Amino acid sequence: MTSIQIDAAFDSGNIEVVAIDGNSATLTIRRDHQSDFFQWFHFRVAGAARREVVLRITGLNASAYPGGWPDYRAAVSEDRQYWGRADSSWNAGEDNGTLTIRHTPAGDLAWFAYFAPYSMERHHDLIAEAAASEGVSYRCLGHSLDGRAIDCLVIGDGDIPVWLFARQHPGESMAEWWMEGALEALCDPADPVARVLRQRCRIHVVPNCNPDGSYRGHLRTNAVGVNLNREWHEPSAERSPEVLAVRNAMDASGVRFAMDVHGDEAIAANFMAGYDGVPSWTEKLGAEYDRYCAILDRRSPDFQTKVGYPKTPAGKANLSMSTNQLAERFGACAMTLEMPFKDNAELPDPAQGWSAERSKLLARDCLAALAEWLN
Repeated sequence: MTSIQIDAAFDSGNIEVVAIDGNSATLTIRRDHQSDFFQWFHFRVAGAARREVVLRITGLNASAYPGGWPDYRAAVSEDRQYWGRADSSWNAGEDNGTLTIRHTPAGDLAWFAYFAPYSMERHHDLIAEAAASEGVSYRCLGHSLDGRAIDCLVIGDGDIPVWLFARQHPGESMAEWWMEGALEALCDPADPVARVLRQRCRIHVVPNCNPDGSYRGHLRTNAVGVNLNREWHEPSAERSPEVLAVRNAMDASGVRFAMDVHGDEAIAANFMAGYDGVPSWTEKLGAEYDRYCAILDRRSPDFQTKVGYPKTPAGKANLSMSTNQLAERFGACAMTLEMPFKDNAELPDPAQGWSAERSKLLARDCLAALAEWLN
């Protein structure tokens, strides 16, 4: 029997082959460059048509978030358009933590990933299409350590500065799917929510804050192993030019409302994290965040407020994180949206789990909630 072939030498690819035997393989995930973080995988299997492949990813007890593996199912696609979920099982006691993926492809090729990937090529298509839309202007805020542009799209004629930004953690690809949904709405001249937002706001959209990590197949860091969402207190050109470029642009525009879009490995729900514990916290500022979350909770069946991160005690906020820094720096209503790698446990989808498509739809609800919040 001819053995399958496995490769990951492509945009956002990440896997290392330990052994292949027929239609079975033992694999490990490469760590982020100059970092101990690892969890994102994305690879292709060839030569497996109508044969069940058994893929064992080992050593996962040492991954960034071991709690993300129980009840997790790997994403799989045979056309790179539709991403479903493969049968997956977790055994913490096997080979220092092993995720076993089983799938029978209809054709010779199948792609597997931690979540539906969002490639840099698709990113460039997204930027080009949005920039060509009426009423949208493009800005390059700066460049990454590998020389990639930090793309920003500016939309609207209002005087309320709004910032939407994503993929500080590059493996959280659902965040850029969210951005695609948001931009499709904001660039649609007939969309009533977008019309309200364009009239009242000046919206700055950064779909990918970490293009180097995205291309390299990193989970959490940039080209030199820096976690960008721990750099907002004092970003530098040497370590974190991506954050420096975005924060400088924010200083120039001001920030009234900001959403930093992420994904969470372990929690099977969509939720927000706010700025409890910032030194300048007031009841009024806290109420603004609570009101936005309540609006979104009412509008979207895919969002909830019961499950999430614990609140930070007074005065203990980490100001190196974007949401806390923006609330403290500008008095902004800032927040971090977290979407699941697994599924929304309250509204599960057996075929796809949480998906690219649902990420895009949630973006529209977030924009509608913002339009209501402005009133």
